[in-house]
Formats: sequence, structure tokens, C-alpha cells
Amino acid sequence: MPTYEYRCKKCDQINEFMHSMSETKESLNLKCKNCGSRKLEKIISSFNIGGSSSKSCPTGTCPLTR
Repeated sequence: MPTYEYRCKKCDQINEFMHSMSETKESLNLKCKNCGSRKLEKIISSFNIGGSSSKSCPTGTCPLTR
């Protein structure tokens, strides 16, 4: 299940929640873990794709390292 980040519009705290892609913050009834506000906005966060190092592909034939 993916992790999503939301910024609280009241206290500016970043909160992480795990939920399916089809669920929304409204359907989950999310609230800020710091102040309890329900005024959250989803923020775009980076993600990591593993396995691109030469150690994970000892022969050097990984498509991600070409």
C-alpha cells in the first residue's frame, strides 16, 4: 500500500498516511497528527526505484544503468 504525504494548512506539519490509490482524504476522514485539523493538502513527494546500482547487477547488464 502506498504512503502519501499531506501538509496541514493550519500548523504546516507534514503527515504520512498509507492508503490505496482509490481512497481519498475525504473518504478516509484524515486529520493532522499534530493539531487534529482536517484541513490537509496532498503534497507531491519523491519516490525511490531500487536496484540501479552496479552491486545489484554484477554483470553490468541492468537496463537502468545503461
